[in-house]
Amino acid sequence: MKKIAILTSGGDAPGMNAAIRAATRTAIRAGLEVFGVYQGYQGLIEGRIRPLGARDVGGIIQRGGTILGSARSEEFKTIDGQRKAIRSLNQFGIEGLIVIGGNGSQTGSEALSRLGLPVMGVASTIDNDLYGSEITIGVDTALNIALEAIDRLKITASSHQRAFFVEVMGRGCGYLALMTGLAGGAEAIVIPEVKTNPEELAQVMEEAYEKGKAHAIVIVAEGADYNAERLAAYFKEHRERLGFSIRVTTLGHVQRGGNPGAYDRILATRLGWNAATRMIDGEHGKLVGINKSEITATPLSEVVASKKELDLRLLELSQLLD
Repeated sequence: MKKIAILTSGGDAPGMNAAIRAATRTAIRAGLEVFGVYQGYQGLIEGRIRPLGARDVGGIIQRGGTILGSARSEEFKTIDGQRKAIRSLNQFGIEGLIVIGGNGSQTGSEALSRLGLPVMGVASTIDNDLYGSEITIGVDTALNIALEAIDRLKITASSHQRAFFVEVMGRGCGYLALMTGLAGGAEAIVIPEVKTNPEELAQVMEEAYEKGKAHAIVIVAEGADYNAERLAAYFKEHRERLGFSIRVTTLGHVQRGGNPGAYDRILATRLGWNAATRMIDGEHGKLVGINKSEITATPLSEVVASKKELDLRLLELSQLLD
């Protein structure tokens, strides 16, 4: 193998640039030519491919987002789009592809792998819903951004005797909400994995008020059956009953926008280096992740066919500590 390309896809995650840097420099040190694919799978279809040198990835380890850009691509979901993508790589003589991204991105990796292209995936998504890695690039930074917001909201909530419904990202996975609530000392956590009972939630808030608490914080995952706005609407007529006035804060994409912390920089560097090393050694069709502190490689076919489960014992722990 003499030429490989690197692509980032799906939602950006703090640490992606560190992974790009590590994979690029590892491959160059091994004598390979490296190319960057710009704007994800759509850019791959359209041939937005340029050489990447060691200096091109200098000074990016501390930057959030991705220097290669990302974009959704409906065309790539089709077999014709996937074949166009492979033809684009062939035009540059590129023999292998490293894909840094989450569930949708690795579904694309697996599709290209089935068509015969040597592919290595790198686990990167703030949702932490990707099978094959206990924690993915970007999660730690996103969690700390959310936690900082919770700490700040507690101050203003206490000043005005308010309850805040704080909505965090995560799509259909409650990991970010669960960990934010646990680390932030939330009174309640609402996640997609557990059906929401608004009346039980009301009881929790009433009890918090009766205990003399000056505030109540409820962390809500965006994919839950009741999102933050819907919960606020449900409780709008219960101001006297709850004791708290209700406010809603949606953190949204601010969770993606931070510069990566030390953990994500190190994790991304390890995963990027490992993915490039495995590809150089002839290994492909796998997702590189971390499990029990060790870098592992899981077949992409297994990754896309499996669901990552959330440890609901941590939800019980958060309720115990309330």
